[in-house]
Amino acid sequence: MSEFAGKTLVLSGGTRGIGRAIIDKFAQNGANIAFTFNNDEEGAKAIRADFESRYKIKCRCYRLDILEPESYKEVFEAIDADFNEVNYFISNAIISGRSVVGGFAPFMRLKAKGLNNIYTATVLAFVIGAQEAAKRMEKSGGGAIVAISSTGNLVHTENYAGHGTSKAALEIMVKYAANELASKNIRANVVSGGPIDTDALRKFPNYEEMKAGTIARTPLGRMGQATDLAGATLFLCSKDSYWITGQTLIADGGSSFT
Repeated sequence: MSEFAGKTLVLSGGTRGIGRAIIDKFAQNGANIAFTFNNDEEGAKAIRADFESRYKIKCRCYRLDILEPESYKEVFEAIDADFNEVNYFISNAIISGRSVVGGFAPFMRLKAKGLNNIYTATVLAFVIGAQEAAKRMEKSGGGAIVAISSTGNLVHTENYAGHGTSKAALEIMVKYAANELASKNIRANVVSGGPIDTDALRKFPNYEEMKAGTIARTPLGRMGQATDLAGATLFLCSKDSYWITGQTLIADGGSSFT
């Protein structure tokens, strides 16, 4: 039996892309799933029904606006009513569209509102979500927290200054969380992906150019897939990674060194 069987994963942003791949990976291994969505309630309910039918686990979905991080508290109260404990928390949700105007732009066109929105959704949402998760993990003897980052804070990516700087801040915040939560037997780590071929990436105006450039400079010769990060995340929540905390695991096909 998998070590994840009967345990509960809480993940933000689970209806598509990386989040969808992660909850699928955990569900395959017997974990119960609590995931959030923003707009696609119909899609979230379809995932819930599919997972419960296919994997015979408990799955629930909750609406969350990560630009309002304090709303995490209400989400976790709802999770308390549906699940006995929280064992893993993965901070994954991102923002796009109008929310990032002035944040997803060249340096000279960056604006405070867009930058603040990206920081709120990336760093502040992680802080509040991880705090709420840690309170519950402590009651059950410990757990694991993982934040999803990107190598945009290591490799120049066009228009990515707002996201890249927030990801850098996120990774440092995780180090602080890991240090201060260790006494509660809670580990915190980061999975940092190179460009992953998701719907979010396809919204970039220079997507085709970025895709070709990424493949050209990636030693493993292809774009990253959401499933590539799912396996890394599962590992960082497993007992096999118990001696790892406060670290960033880079999964980028080798592209950040070329």
